[in-house]
Amino acid sequence: MNRREVLKLGSAAFAASMAGVASSHAQEADVLRIGIAAARPRHSDPNLTTQGSDNWATEQMYEQLVRPDDGRFAVTPEENIPTLAISWTQSEDALTWRFRLREGVQFHKGYGEMTSEDVVYSYQRAITGGTNTTILANVADVQPDGRYGVVIRLKSPDASFLGSTAFLNNTSIVSKKAATEMGERFTTDAVGTGPYELVRFDTNGAIIMKRHEGYWGQKAKIGNVECVYIADTTARTLALLAGRIDMMEAVRAPGWVQSMLQRDRTLKMDMTAPGSFNTLHVNLTRAPFGNLKVRQALMHAINRPAVSQALAPMGGVMACLQPPGFPAGFTTEQLPPELRYPHDPRRARALLAEAGFPNGISFSANSSRREDYSSTMLIVQEQLRAAGFNMDLKIGDHTAYHADNRSDKNTLAMHSSSYPPIPTQLYQQQLAAASVVKADGSGGGNYSHYGVAMPGIDGLLDRALKTSSFRDYEAICKEIELQVLRDLPLIGLSTLSFTVARRGNIDLGYEVKGGYARWRFHRATKRV
Repeated sequence: MNRREVLKLGSAAFAASMAGVASSHAQEADVLRIGIAAARPRHSDPNLTTQGSDNWATEQMYEQLVRPDDGRFAVTPEENIPTLAISWTQSEDALTWRFRLREGVQFHKGYGEMTSEDVVYSYQRAITGGTNTTILANVADVQPDGRYGVVIRLKSPDASFLGSTAFLNNTSIVSKKAATEMGERFTTDAVGTGPYELVRFDTNGAIIMKRHEGYWGQKAKIGNVECVYIADTTARTLALLAGRIDMMEAVRAPGWVQSMLQRDRTLKMDMTAPGSFNTLHVNLTRAPFGNLKVRQALMHAINRPAVSQALAPMGGVMACLQPPGFPAGFTTEQLPPELRYPHDPRRARALLAEAGFPNGISFSANSSRREDYSSTMLIVQEQLRAAGFNMDLKIGDHTAYHADNRSDKNTLAMHSSSYPPIPTQLYQQQLAAASVVKADGSGGGNYSHYGVAMPGIDGLLDRALKTSSFRDYEAICKEIELQVLRDLPLIGLSTLSFTVARRGNIDLGYEVKGGYARWRFHRATKRV
Protein backbone atom coordinates (compact mmCIF):
# COMPACT_ATOMS: atom_id res chain seq x y z
CA MET A 1 0.00 0.00 0.00
CA ASN A 2 1.50 3.36 -0.99
CA ARG A 3 1.32 6.62 0.94
CA ARG A 4 -1.51 8.02 -1.21
CA GLU A 5 -3.68 4.99 -0.45
CA VAL A 6 -2.92 5.29 3.26
CA LEU A 7 -3.93 8.96 3.25
CA LYS A 8 -7.10 8.14 1.33
CA LEU A 9 -8.03 5.48 3.88
CA GLY A 10 -7.14 7.85 6.70
CA SER A 11 -9.42 10.56 5.31
CA ALA A 12 -12.22 8.05 4.92
CA ALA A 13 -11.73 6.84 8.49
CA PHE A 14 -11.88 10.42 9.72
CA ALA A 15 -15.05 11.16 7.76
CA ALA A 16 -16.72 8.05 9.20
CA SER A 17 -15.66 8.90 12.74
CA MET A 18 -17.14 12.40 12.46
CA ALA A 19 -20.58 11.15 11.36
CA GLY A 20 -23.28 12.26 13.76
CA VAL A 21 -21.16 14.77 15.67
CA ALA A 22 -23.30 17.70 16.77
CA SER A 23 -21.20 20.57 15.39
CA SER A 24 -19.79 20.56 11.87
CA HIS A 25 -16.69 22.73 12.20
CA ALA A 26 -13.99 22.88 14.86
CA GLN A 27 -13.62 26.61 14.13
CA GLU A 28 -16.83 27.38 16.04
CA ALA A 29 -15.81 29.58 18.95
CA ASP A 30 -18.02 27.77 21.42
CA VAL A 31 -16.92 24.21 20.58
CA LEU A 32 -13.74 22.49 21.67
CA ARG A 33 -13.17 19.24 19.81
CA ILE A 34 -10.47 16.70 20.73
CA GLY A 35 -9.50 13.70 18.60
CA ILE A 36 -9.31 10.56 20.75
CA ALA A 37 -6.94 7.69 19.91
CA ALA A 38 -9.50 4.88 20.02
CA ALA A 39 -12.19 3.48 17.75
CA ARG A 40 -15.21 4.17 19.96
CA PRO A 41 -16.17 5.04 23.54
CA ARG A 42 -16.97 2.30 26.01
CA HIS A 43 -18.15 3.90 29.24
CA SER A 44 -18.98 7.25 30.76
CA ASP A 45 -19.12 5.73 34.24
CA PRO A 46 -15.82 6.66 35.96
CA ASN A 47 -15.89 3.48 38.03
CA LEU A 48 -15.88 1.27 34.94
CA THR A 49 -13.54 2.96 32.46
CA THR A 50 -11.07 0.35 31.23
CA GLN A 51 -10.12 2.37 28.15
CA GLY A 52 -7.95 5.29 29.19
CA SER A 53 -9.18 7.47 26.35
CA ASP A 54 -12.69 7.52 27.85
CA ASN A 55 -11.25 9.44 30.79
CA TRP A 56 -11.08 12.59 28.69
CA ALA A 57 -14.85 12.76 28.95
CA THR A 58 -15.21 11.58 32.56
CA GLU A 59 -12.66 14.22 33.59
CA GLN A 60 -15.06 16.93 32.40
CA MET A 61 -18.22 15.40 33.89
CA TYR A 62 -17.16 14.13 37.30
CA GLU A 63 -15.28 15.35 40.36
CA GLN A 64 -13.80 13.90 43.54
CA LEU A 65 -13.72 15.17 47.10
CA VAL A 66 -10.24 16.65 46.57
CA ARG A 67 -7.87 17.02 43.63
CA PRO A 68 -4.57 18.64 42.67
CA ASP A 69 -4.62 21.92 40.79
CA ASP A 70 -5.05 21.61 37.03
CA GLY A 71 -1.98 20.47 35.12
CA ARG A 72 -0.07 18.79 37.93
CA PHE A 73 -0.01 16.06 40.55
CA ALA A 74 -0.02 16.66 44.29
CA VAL A 75 3.44 15.36 45.23
CA THR A 76 2.68 15.78 48.94
CA PRO A 77 -0.74 15.52 50.67
CA GLU A 78 -0.69 19.25 51.41
CA GLU A 79 -0.83 20.09 47.70
CA ASN A 80 -4.39 18.78 47.28
CA ILE A 81 -7.07 21.46 47.01
CA PRO A 82 -10.72 21.46 48.14
CA THR A 83 -13.17 20.33 45.48
CA LEU A 84 -16.45 18.67 46.50
CA ALA A 85 -15.10 18.69 50.06
CA ILE A 86 -14.20 22.09 51.51
CA SER A 87 -12.17 20.72 54.43
CA TRP A 88 -10.93 17.48 55.95
CA THR A 89 -9.14 16.12 58.98
CA GLN A 90 -7.01 13.03 59.53
CA SER A 91 -6.86 11.12 62.79
CA GLU A 92 -3.48 10.73 64.47
CA ASP A 93 -3.31 7.06 63.46
CA ALA A 94 -4.27 7.92 59.84
CA LEU A 95 -7.19 5.48 60.02
CA THR A 96 -10.09 7.94 60.08
CA TRP A 97 -10.71 10.77 57.64
CA ARG A 98 -13.53 13.29 58.07
CA PHE A 99 -14.69 15.42 55.16
CA ARG A 100 -16.95 18.47 55.22
CA LEU A 101 -18.85 18.69 51.94
CA ARG A 102 -19.50 21.76 49.86
CA GLU A 103 -23.13 22.81 50.15
CA GLY A 104 -25.32 23.61 47.16
CA VAL A 105 -23.46 21.46 44.60
CA GLN A 106 -25.91 20.48 41.84
CA PHE A 107 -25.86 17.28 39.80
CA HIS A 108 -26.40 17.40 36.07
CA LYS A 109 -29.81 16.98 34.41
CA GLY A 110 -31.80 18.21 37.39
CA TYR A 111 -30.85 15.37 39.73
CA GLY A 112 -30.61 17.73 42.68
CA GLU A 113 -28.06 18.61 45.33
CA MET A 114 -25.08 16.43 46.18
CA THR A 115 -25.17 15.24 49.79
CA SER A 116 -23.34 12.75 51.98
CA GLU A 117 -25.72 10.05 50.74
CA ASP A 118 -24.27 10.38 47.21
CA VAL A 119 -20.68 10.31 48.47
CA VAL A 120 -21.26 7.18 50.56
CA TYR A 121 -22.98 5.49 47.61
CA SER A 122 -20.15 6.43 45.22
CA TYR A 123 -17.49 4.98 47.52
CA GLN A 124 -19.44 1.82 48.23
CA ARG A 125 -19.94 1.03 44.54
CA ALA A 126 -16.23 1.64 43.90
CA ILE A 127 -15.21 -0.64 46.78
CA THR A 128 -17.47 -3.52 45.78
CA GLY A 129 -16.98 -3.40 42.01
CA GLY A 130 -15.06 -1.49 39.39
CA THR A 131 -11.54 -1.20 38.06
CA ASN A 132 -9.62 -0.43 41.26
CA THR A 133 -10.89 -2.76 43.95
CA THR A 134 -7.33 -3.71 45.02
CA ILE A 135 -6.50 -0.19 46.18
CA LEU A 136 -9.99 0.42 47.58
CA ALA A 137 -9.84 -2.80 49.60
CA ASN A 138 -8.21 -0.77 52.39
CA VAL A 139 -11.42 1.19 52.97
CA ALA A 140 -13.22 -0.42 55.91
CA ASP A 141 -16.28 1.81 56.12
CA VAL A 142 -17.84 4.99 54.70
CA GLN A 143 -20.61 6.65 56.68
CA PRO A 144 -22.56 9.91 56.46
CA ASP A 145 -22.00 12.50 59.16
CA GLY A 146 -25.13 14.57 58.72
CA ARG A 147 -26.20 15.93 55.34
CA TYR A 148 -22.84 17.51 54.54
CA GLY A 149 -20.29 15.32 56.30
CA VAL A 150 -18.63 11.98 55.51
CA VAL A 151 -16.42 9.75 57.65
CA ILE A 152 -14.10 7.26 55.92
CA ARG A 153 -12.42 4.61 58.05
CA LEU A 154 -9.51 2.56 56.80
CA LYS A 155 -8.32 -0.93 57.69
CA SER A 156 -4.69 0.21 57.69
CA PRO A 157 -3.19 3.69 57.90
CA ASP A 158 -2.61 5.46 54.61
CA ALA A 159 -0.46 8.57 54.78
CA SER A 160 -1.20 9.18 51.08
CA PHE A 161 -4.95 8.60 51.24
CA LEU A 162 -5.88 11.83 49.46
CA GLY A 163 -3.85 10.87 46.39
CA SER A 164 -4.17 7.10 46.57
CA THR A 165 -7.93 6.90 47.09
CA ALA A 166 -9.74 10.25 47.26
CA PHE A 167 -8.47 11.32 43.82
CA LEU A 168 -9.16 8.08 41.98
CA ASN A 169 -11.42 8.08 38.93
CA ASN A 170 -13.35 5.34 40.72
CA THR A 171 -14.15 7.59 43.69
CA SER A 172 -15.65 10.30 41.53
CA ILE A 173 -18.96 11.31 43.02
CA VAL A 174 -22.05 10.17 41.13
CA SER A 175 -25.73 10.81 41.72
CA LYS A 176 -27.17 7.92 43.71
CA LYS A 177 -30.63 8.70 42.41
CA ALA A 178 -29.51 8.71 38.76
CA ALA A 179 -27.42 5.54 39.05
CA THR A 180 -30.20 3.70 40.86
CA GLU A 181 -32.92 4.77 38.43
CA MET A 182 -30.87 4.11 35.28
CA GLY A 183 -29.29 0.82 36.24
CA GLU A 184 -27.21 -0.54 33.35
CA ARG A 185 -27.93 2.58 31.28
CA PHE A 186 -25.81 4.62 33.68
CA THR A 187 -22.65 3.18 32.13
CA THR A 188 -23.26 5.39 29.09
CA ASP A 189 -25.47 8.12 30.59
CA ALA A 190 -23.30 10.08 32.98
CA VAL A 191 -24.62 12.19 35.85
CA GLY A 192 -21.91 13.94 37.83
CA THR A 193 -21.18 17.41 39.20
CA GLY A 194 -18.40 18.52 36.82
CA PRO A 195 -18.19 21.66 34.68
CA TYR A 196 -19.61 19.80 31.65
CA GLU A 197 -22.60 17.48 31.39
CA LEU A 198 -23.32 14.71 28.91
CA VAL A 199 -25.50 15.49 25.89
CA ARG A 200 -24.98 12.33 23.85
CA PHE A 201 -22.97 9.13 24.11
CA ASP A 202 -22.53 7.99 20.51
CA THR A 203 -21.30 4.41 20.42
CA ASN A 204 -20.16 4.97 16.83
CA GLY A 205 -17.44 7.35 17.89
CA ALA A 206 -18.17 10.45 19.98
CA ILE A 207 -19.07 11.78 23.43
CA ILE A 208 -20.82 15.16 23.25
CA MET A 209 -20.96 17.47 26.28
CA LYS A 210 -22.22 20.95 27.08
CA ARG A 211 -21.48 23.45 29.84
CA HIS A 212 -23.11 22.67 33.19
CA GLU A 213 -24.92 25.94 33.85
CA GLY A 214 -25.56 24.98 37.47
CA TYR A 215 -21.89 24.34 38.23
CA TRP A 216 -20.83 25.28 41.77
CA GLY A 217 -17.56 26.92 40.68
CA GLN A 218 -16.47 29.12 37.81
CA LYS A 219 -18.47 28.04 34.78
CA ALA A 220 -16.68 26.63 31.74
CA LYS A 221 -15.63 29.33 29.27
CA ILE A 222 -16.25 27.24 26.14
CA GLY A 223 -19.83 26.02 25.93
CA ASN A 224 -19.36 22.62 24.29
CA VAL A 225 -16.77 19.83 24.31
CA GLU A 226 -16.76 16.96 21.82
CA CYS A 227 -14.54 13.90 22.22
CA VAL A 228 -14.31 12.44 18.71
CA TYR A 229 -12.86 8.93 18.46
CA ILE A 230 -10.40 8.59 15.55
CA ALA A 231 -8.28 5.47 15.98
CA ASP A 232 -6.42 5.89 12.69
CA THR A 233 -3.36 8.02 13.42
CA THR A 234 -3.11 9.40 9.89
CA ALA A 235 -6.75 10.48 9.95
CA ARG A 236 -6.38 12.04 13.38
CA THR A 237 -3.26 13.94 12.32
CA LEU A 238 -4.85 15.20 9.09
CA ALA A 239 -7.93 16.32 11.02
CA LEU A 240 -5.81 18.49 13.33
CA LEU A 241 -3.73 19.99 10.52
CA ALA A 242 -6.90 20.78 8.56
CA GLY A 243 -8.55 22.46 11.58
CA ARG A 244 -11.39 19.95 11.81
CA ILE A 245 -10.42 19.19 15.39
CA ASP A 246 -8.77 21.53 17.90
CA MET A 247 -6.66 19.02 19.79
CA MET A 248 -5.58 15.40 19.45
CA GLU A 249 -4.03 12.65 21.48
CA ALA A 250 -0.53 12.63 20.04
CA VAL A 251 1.16 9.74 18.31
CA ARG A 252 3.76 8.67 20.84
CA ALA A 253 6.26 7.37 18.33
CA PRO A 254 9.83 8.40 17.42
CA GLY A 255 10.03 11.68 15.51
CA TRP A 256 6.31 12.49 15.55
CA VAL A 257 6.53 15.77 17.50
CA GLN A 258 9.32 17.13 15.30
CA SER A 259 7.45 16.11 12.16
CA MET A 260 4.27 17.90 13.26
CA LEU A 261 6.06 21.11 14.19
CA GLN A 262 7.74 21.15 10.80
CA ARG A 263 4.32 21.02 9.17
CA ASP A 264 2.73 23.65 11.44
CA ARG A 265 4.93 25.68 13.79
CA THR A 266 1.89 27.28 15.45
CA LEU A 267 0.94 23.96 17.07
CA LYS A 268 1.38 23.63 20.83
CA MET A 269 2.53 20.40 22.45
CA ASP A 270 1.36 19.75 26.01
CA MET A 271 3.34 17.04 27.80
CA THR A 272 2.89 15.52 31.21
CA ALA A 273 6.01 14.70 33.20
CA PRO A 274 6.76 11.91 33.86
CA GLY A 275 3.66 10.71 32.01
CA SER A 276 3.21 6.98 31.46
CA PHE A 277 5.37 4.43 33.26
CA ASN A 278 6.40 1.89 30.63
CA THR A 279 7.20 -1.33 32.45
CA LEU A 280 8.16 -4.78 31.20
CA HIS A 281 6.83 -7.82 33.07
CA VAL A 282 9.08 -10.88 33.03
CA ASN A 283 6.88 -13.97 33.33
CA LEU A 284 8.65 -16.01 36.00
CA THR A 285 6.65 -19.13 35.11
CA ARG A 286 7.96 -19.23 31.52
CA ALA A 287 11.30 -21.04 31.20
CA PRO A 288 14.02 -19.92 31.32
CA PHE A 289 12.94 -16.58 32.87
CA GLY A 290 12.61 -18.10 36.31
CA ASN A 291 16.44 -18.10 36.32
CA LEU A 292 17.82 -14.90 37.90
CA LYS A 293 20.90 -14.91 35.68
CA VAL A 294 18.66 -14.86 32.61
CA ARG A 295 16.79 -11.87 34.00
CA GLN A 296 20.07 -10.13 34.81
CA ALA A 297 21.19 -10.80 31.24
CA LEU A 298 17.93 -9.27 30.05
CA MET A 299 18.62 -6.11 32.03
CA HIS A 300 22.12 -5.74 30.60
CA ALA A 301 20.75 -6.39 27.11
CA ILE A 302 18.22 -3.54 27.21
CA ASN A 303 19.67 -0.07 26.64
CA ARG A 304 17.11 1.89 28.64
CA PRO A 305 18.61 5.36 27.97
CA ALA A 306 18.49 4.56 24.24
CA VAL A 307 14.82 3.55 24.51
CA SER A 308 13.94 6.88 26.10
CA GLN A 309 16.12 8.85 23.67
CA ALA A 310 14.41 7.23 20.69
CA LEU A 311 11.11 8.62 21.98
CA ALA A 312 12.45 12.15 22.62
CA PRO A 313 11.19 14.67 23.53
CA MET A 314 8.54 12.51 25.21
CA GLY A 315 10.78 9.77 26.63
CA GLY A 316 12.48 9.80 30.03
CA VAL A 317 14.95 7.42 31.70
CA MET A 318 13.83 5.11 34.50
CA ALA A 319 16.56 3.83 36.80
CA CYS A 320 14.00 1.82 38.78
CA LEU A 321 10.20 1.81 38.84
CA GLN A 322 9.64 5.34 40.17
CA PRO A 323 10.99 8.29 38.18
CA PRO A 324 13.36 10.85 39.71
CA GLY A 325 11.40 13.52 41.55
CA PHE A 326 8.69 11.12 42.69
CA PRO A 327 8.73 9.61 46.19
CA ALA A 328 11.04 6.54 46.22
CA GLY A 329 12.53 7.48 42.86
CA PHE A 330 16.26 7.05 42.19
CA THR A 331 18.61 8.37 39.57
CA THR A 332 21.06 5.81 38.20
CA GLU A 333 23.89 7.45 40.14
CA GLN A 334 22.02 7.06 43.42
CA LEU A 335 21.72 3.28 43.06
CA PRO A 336 24.27 0.76 44.36
CA PRO A 337 26.64 -0.08 41.47
CA GLU A 338 25.47 -3.71 41.26
CA LEU A 339 21.87 -2.56 40.67
CA ARG A 340 22.52 -0.05 37.88
CA TYR A 341 22.64 -2.67 35.09
CA PRO A 342 24.45 -0.65 32.40
CA HIS A 343 23.89 -1.68 28.79
CA ASP A 344 26.45 -4.42 28.13
CA PRO A 345 25.60 -7.09 25.50
CA ARG A 346 28.83 -8.99 26.25
CA ARG A 347 27.96 -9.20 29.92
CA ALA A 348 24.46 -10.34 28.95
CA ARG A 349 25.85 -13.17 26.78
CA ALA A 350 28.20 -14.22 29.57
CA LEU A 351 25.30 -14.39 32.05
CA LEU A 352 23.26 -16.48 29.61
CA ALA A 353 26.21 -18.88 29.29
CA GLU A 354 26.47 -19.12 33.09
CA ALA A 355 22.75 -19.91 33.17
CA GLY A 356 23.30 -22.77 30.71
CA PHE A 357 22.43 -21.02 27.44
CA PRO A 358 25.75 -20.37 25.64
CA ASN A 359 23.93 -20.17 22.31
CA GLY A 360 21.29 -17.75 23.55
CA ILE A 361 17.56 -18.33 23.90
CA SER A 362 14.54 -17.99 21.64
CA PHE A 363 11.01 -17.13 22.79
CA SER A 364 7.86 -15.37 21.60
CA ALA A 365 6.14 -12.33 23.08
CA ASN A 366 3.08 -10.24 22.25
CA SER A 367 2.79 -6.49 21.72
CA SER A 368 0.02 -4.04 20.97
CA ARG A 369 0.19 -2.27 17.63
CA ARG A 370 -0.49 1.07 19.35
CA GLU A 371 2.46 3.31 18.52
CA ASP A 372 3.92 3.72 22.00
CA TYR A 373 3.83 -0.05 22.59
CA SER A 374 4.98 -1.23 19.18
CA SER A 375 7.79 1.32 18.75
CA THR A 376 9.17 0.58 22.21
CA MET A 377 9.01 -3.20 21.83
CA LEU A 378 10.57 -3.14 18.37
CA ILE A 379 13.51 -1.19 19.81
CA VAL A 380 13.80 -3.70 22.65
CA GLN A 381 13.64 -6.58 20.17
CA GLU A 382 16.67 -5.28 18.30
CA GLN A 383 18.62 -4.68 21.50
CA LEU A 384 17.89 -8.18 22.78
CA ARG A 385 19.00 -9.78 19.53
CA ALA A 386 22.50 -8.32 19.95
CA ALA A 387 22.76 -9.99 23.36
CA GLY A 388 21.60 -13.50 22.40
CA PHE A 389 17.84 -13.16 22.97
CA ASN A 390 15.83 -14.03 19.86
CA MET A 391 12.36 -12.61 20.57
CA ASP A 392 9.62 -13.45 18.07
CA LEU A 393 7.41 -10.38 18.52
CA LYS A 394 3.75 -10.79 17.61
CA ILE A 395 2.04 -7.40 17.16
CA GLY A 396 -1.75 -7.21 17.27
CA ASP A 397 -4.87 -5.33 18.26
CA HIS A 398 -4.53 -3.18 21.40
CA THR A 399 -7.70 -4.41 23.08
CA ALA A 400 -6.90 -8.06 22.34
CA TYR A 401 -3.36 -7.54 23.63
CA HIS A 402 -4.61 -6.43 27.03
CA ALA A 403 -7.11 -9.29 27.15
CA ASP A 404 -4.31 -11.78 26.42
CA ASN A 405 -2.11 -10.27 29.12
CA ARG A 406 -4.97 -10.59 31.59
CA SER A 407 -5.21 -14.26 30.63
CA ASP A 408 -1.50 -14.96 31.23
CA LYS A 409 -0.61 -15.39 27.55
CA ASN A 410 2.60 -13.37 27.41
CA THR A 411 6.27 -13.86 28.24
CA LEU A 412 7.52 -10.26 28.24
CA ALA A 413 4.48 -8.04 28.68
CA MET A 414 4.86 -4.31 28.31
CA HIS A 415 2.46 -2.22 30.34
CA SER A 416 1.89 1.52 30.15
CA SER A 417 0.03 3.47 32.84
CA SER A 418 0.07 6.93 34.35
CA TYR A 419 0.60 6.98 38.10
CA PRO A 420 0.47 9.74 40.69
CA PRO A 421 3.35 10.27 43.16
CA ILE A 422 1.95 7.35 45.22
CA PRO A 423 4.48 4.50 44.69
CA THR A 424 2.33 1.84 46.33
CA GLN A 425 -0.27 2.13 43.56
CA LEU A 426 2.14 0.64 41.04
CA TYR A 427 3.30 -1.99 43.54
CA GLN A 428 -0.27 -3.02 44.35
CA GLN A 429 -1.34 -3.28 40.74
CA GLN A 430 1.79 -4.78 39.14
CA LEU A 431 3.77 -6.57 41.89
CA ALA A 432 1.47 -7.67 44.72
CA ALA A 433 0.60 -11.36 45.02
CA ALA A 434 -3.06 -10.36 45.38
CA SER A 435 -2.94 -8.97 41.83
CA VAL A 436 -1.34 -11.99 40.20
CA VAL A 437 -2.58 -12.77 36.69
CA LYS A 438 -4.80 -15.82 36.17
CA ALA A 439 -5.44 -17.87 33.06
CA ASP A 440 -9.20 -17.36 33.29
CA GLY A 441 -8.77 -13.57 33.23
CA SER A 442 -10.01 -13.06 36.77
CA GLY A 443 -6.68 -11.96 38.19
CA GLY A 444 -4.93 -8.60 38.19
CA GLY A 445 -2.01 -6.87 36.53
CA ASN A 446 0.88 -8.80 38.11
CA TYR A 447 1.87 -10.53 34.87
CA SER A 448 5.21 -11.75 36.28
CA HIS A 449 3.65 -13.90 39.05
CA TYR A 450 5.97 -12.15 41.52
CA GLY A 451 5.13 -13.04 45.11
CA VAL A 452 3.72 -16.39 43.93
CA ALA A 453 6.38 -17.94 41.70
CA MET A 454 9.01 -16.56 44.11
CA PRO A 455 8.97 -14.48 47.30
CA GLY A 456 7.97 -10.91 46.55
CA ILE A 457 7.61 -7.53 48.25
CA ASP A 458 4.25 -8.11 49.94
CA GLY A 459 5.66 -7.81 53.45
CA LEU A 460 7.31 -4.48 52.65
CA LEU A 461 4.19 -3.32 50.83
CA ASP A 462 2.06 -4.13 53.86
CA ARG A 463 4.42 -2.09 56.06
CA ALA A 464 4.30 0.86 53.66
CA LEU A 465 0.52 0.80 53.53
CA LYS A 466 0.22 0.71 57.32
CA THR A 467 2.55 3.54 58.25
CA SER A 468 1.01 6.86 59.27
CA SER A 469 4.22 8.79 58.50
CA PHE A 470 4.82 9.97 54.93
CA ARG A 471 8.60 9.95 55.57
CA ASP A 472 8.51 6.32 56.72
CA TYR A 473 6.26 5.48 53.78
CA GLU A 474 8.82 6.84 51.33
CA ALA A 475 11.71 5.00 53.04
CA ILE A 476 9.91 1.63 52.85
CA CYS A 477 9.05 2.24 49.21
CA LYS A 478 12.74 2.79 48.48
CA GLU A 479 13.42 -0.62 50.02
CA ILE A 480 10.85 -2.08 47.61
CA GLU A 481 12.57 -0.43 44.65
CA LEU A 482 15.91 -1.97 45.61
CA GLN A 483 14.34 -5.40 46.19
CA VAL A 484 12.73 -5.34 42.75
CA LEU A 485 16.08 -4.43 41.18
CA ARG A 486 17.61 -7.45 42.89
CA ASP A 487 14.83 -9.85 41.84
CA LEU A 488 13.96 -8.32 38.41
CA PRO A 489 10.37 -9.48 37.94
CA LEU A 490 9.52 -6.07 36.50
CA ILE A 491 11.72 -3.70 34.49
CA GLY A 492 11.28 0.05 34.25
CA LEU A 493 11.80 0.71 30.52
CA SER A 494 11.11 4.43 30.27
CA THR A 495 8.68 7.14 31.10
CA LEU A 496 6.71 8.55 28.21
CA SER A 497 5.09 11.95 28.47
CA PHE A 498 1.46 11.81 27.62
CA THR A 499 1.22 14.38 24.85
CA VAL A 500 -1.57 16.36 23.27
CA ALA A 501 -1.11 18.51 20.19
CA ARG A 502 -3.38 21.55 20.05
CA ARG A 503 -3.86 24.33 17.59
CA GLY A 504 -2.37 27.69 18.43
CA ASN A 505 -5.75 29.38 18.90
CA ILE A 506 -6.55 27.18 21.92
CA ASP A 507 -5.44 28.34 25.38
CA LEU A 508 -6.02 25.79 28.15
CA GLY A 509 -5.86 28.47 30.84
CA TYR A 510 -3.03 26.70 32.66
CA GLU A 511 0.27 24.99 31.94
CA VAL A 512 0.39 21.21 31.78
CA LYS A 513 3.32 19.98 33.85
CA GLY A 514 2.12 16.65 35.21
CA GLY A 515 -0.96 14.65 36.05
CA TYR A 516 -2.86 11.76 34.55
CA ALA A 517 -3.38 11.26 30.82
CA ARG A 518 -6.36 13.60 30.84
CA TRP A 519 -7.02 17.20 31.85
CA ARG A 520 -9.93 19.54 32.26
CA PHE A 521 -11.13 22.07 29.70
CA HIS A 522 -13.28 24.37 31.85
CA ARG A 523 -10.63 27.12 31.85
CA ALA A 524 -9.90 26.88 28.12
CA THR A 525 -10.56 29.67 25.63
CA LYS A 526 -10.59 29.69 21.85
CA ARG A 527 -9.83 32.42 19.32
CA VAL A 528 -11.54 32.22 15.92
